[in-house]
Parts: sequence; C-alpha cells; structure tokens
Amino acid sequence: MTLHVVVIGAGIIGATTAYELAKSGCRVTIIDPAIPGEPQAASYGNGAWISPASIIPMSMPGIWRKIPGYLLDKNSPLTIKWKSLPHLLPWLVKFMAAGATIPKVKKTAKALNSILQDAPQRHLQLAANLARPDLINQSGVIYAYPDRAAFEAEALAWRLRKDNGLEWEELDEKSLRKNEPALSAHYKFGVLVKAGAHSSNPGEYVWQIFQQAMKHGAEFRQAATTGFDIVNGRLRSILTDSGVIACDRAVICAGIWSKELAKNAGDQIPLESERGYHCVIRNAKSSPLLPIMPSDGKMANTPTTSGLRIAGQVELAHLNTAPNWNRVEVLIRHALSTYPELGKRENLQTEYWMGHRPSTSDGLPVISEASNSQDIIYAFGHGHIGLASGPITARIAADLAMNKAPPINIEPFSVKRFGKKSMG
Repeated sequence: MTLHVVVIGAGIIGATTAYELAKSGCRVTIIDPAIPGEPQAASYGNGAWISPASIIPMSMPGIWRKIPGYLLDKNSPLTIKWKSLPHLLPWLVKFMAAGATIPKVKKTAKALNSILQDAPQRHLQLAANLARPDLINQSGVIYAYPDRAAFEAEALAWRLRKDNGLEWEELDEKSLRKNEPALSAHYKFGVLVKAGAHSSNPGEYVWQIFQQAMKHGAEFRQAATTGFDIVNGRLRSILTDSGVIACDRAVICAGIWSKELAKNAGDQIPLESERGYHCVIRNAKSSPLLPIMPSDGKMANTPTTSGLRIAGQVELAHLNTAPNWNRVEVLIRHALSTYPELGKRENLQTEYWMGHRPSTSDGLPVISEASNSQDIIYAFGHGHIGLASGPITARIAADLAMNKAPPINIEPFSVKRFGKKSMG
C-alpha cells in the first residue's frame, strides 16, 4: 500500500519535502492557505542567501548588554514592540540564556554547520533537477566592514566559522573596491566567502520546486490545517478548514504557524516570530555584483531578477501586530549610504514586504518526530536559515516519514530538548 504523507506548508522546506517524497513514490498532499511562491507565501521574501557562514546564532555572549542600545536607536537592526513584551518575555529569557557562554554557542554553531556546510551544493543540484540552474548562483558572498578593527570586533563569530571548516579570503580596501566598485568608500575591509551562494528569485524557486513535486504526482489543497486525529499514537487524519484528509504521516513545515500545530500534536515549543522586512529597489542604478552584508547594518544586500533586495531587521512582536513600514525606510536609508550612486530616495521604485522568521529560543530548528506520534514529523523553526537549509531539512523529513535513517545526526534538533513542559 502506498504511503500517504500530508505536507503542511509549501515554503522552501515544504515544497522540497513534497518533491523528495513524491519522487520516492509516496502519495503526497500539500496543504497551504497560500499559493506557493507568491508574495505572501512562505520563503518569498527572505534575504536569498545560501551561505555556509550563516552558522552564528543570534544569541551570543554579552548580547544582553547590546539590547538596550539597539532599542534606543531607531536605525538599529533590532526592535521590540513593548506591548508584546509580556508575551515575549519567557522566550527572551531562554534566548539570552542559550547564548550566554562560549561553550553553548560552540555547540549551536556545530549543529547549524551540519545542515549548512554543503547547502550551496544541495541547492545547485536541486536547481539542476528543476532544469533552472539560473535560480541559484554560487559566486560567493561578501561581509563588508569599515575597517579591520570592526572585523576583529567579531572575532568570536569568525573563530566559530573557522573551527567548523569555513574558508574565506580577506579583502583590503583596494581588493574590496575591485570586487564591488559600487560600495561606499566607508567600507575599507571585507571578507569573501567563495562557497556562498544565493537565489536570484526565491519566490520563483519555491514555485518551480512545488511544480516539480506536482509533476511527480503530488496534490495541492489550498486550506488551513486546524488539527490532527491521533488514536493511540497513530495519525489517522489531518483536520482542515475545508475538510478531513485521511493519511499515514504528516510533516509540519508551516513556519511560525507550526507552533500551534505542534501543540495540537502534544508539544509546546518556544517558537516566536522574528519579523523581517525587505525592500526591492527595482530601478537601482548602482548595485552590488555579489551579495553583501554590511557589518554596521546587518542586512542582506542581494542582486535579484527583480532588483536590489535589501533584507533584514529583527522586530519582535506579537504575531498579529500590524507591520511597521518605518523599518523598511531604515533599510532604504542604509542602502542609500552603502551605494552612493543609487541617487535620491524619491527617485527609487521600491517594493515592500514583511514576513515571519520562525525562531526557537535556542537558535536551532526542530527536525524530529513529534513526542506523541511517530507519524507526525516536525521540520520548522529555522529562523534566518530556512532557505539555505531547505534541501537537507527536506531530505531528513522525507526520510523520517518513510522510516529511513536520516543522512546526518539529528539529535541536536530533536523536540525532546525542550521537555514536555516547555513554554514559549
């Protein structure tokens, strides 16, 4: 009898999981309220980076000292909606504890490295399988600094990368300018990670993966999942707002909405939204040749088919809080100073976007079986690395659903690390 797996969520992880399952011969049903790849669908608006260097957790030793300064600076990459603070406080406490010591962040970086070290190669292969190699470009990524001192101020982050096998090339002012002539003279030192890659169009990429899954027999149900019918630990069906779907297994990869679904499956997971924003400058006269992350802005500047995408910001707020589009203006102001030839703000043709990064308090995704049922698989909580780690996460989730051994050790990503009484 053919195994029927329901994949809940059709972002990069859901679409790729469905593709992996369908080409393995499973019957697959994909459920998502949105059409994959469209502007308000999952994975559309990310920074488009696929970098093995992205193993540094958001919570690092001493971050608690920086938070007050961030919150007082309107141009900082971090803000918190104060009305949401009572709701967020339990998560924030765990978040700061997760990065309180060097041994803790070493452990986190090592775990993240296991799902990022070969991410560019996996994406290149996936894009080739789609017959769309143009959607993934491995030309490298650059981290730009005002000077070497600013680079050395991030010594711990780069030491963690080196300890996990990352290689890079240091760029002095002349080399940096040769690589990126559009970059402001403010930046005089850079790091080129040649292994880094990016997607030229994340929305189109997800759509193409989804279409490939459909070609292999997957079906799509545009609906919202509301719960599960579980009897004696075995999954019988998925409950949706448009009916019941009988199945053998389910993979939850619904981003921030996975938290409530996991609760329905018996697990309380400390998962909150790091709301992120992006701006696409469609008529950019001056643009980087490679993806660049300026150290003083912490935003991804990425050339895409739609224009120059400036993505970043961490806004901690309740899920239903309205977007604060002033955060996009912060991104635009930074872009204008980073690339002086962009011209004046009023002449730029821009597109705004806001989405939810599903972030666990300890900075690691949840990739494992549910506590109460081996038939429900978790594949969510990737924070800033959802796109990059999509293919390996999909491979793991598909293997778990088919009762196969995953390709890597997934113990660091187990839901059991939170305990049955974990609150978020």
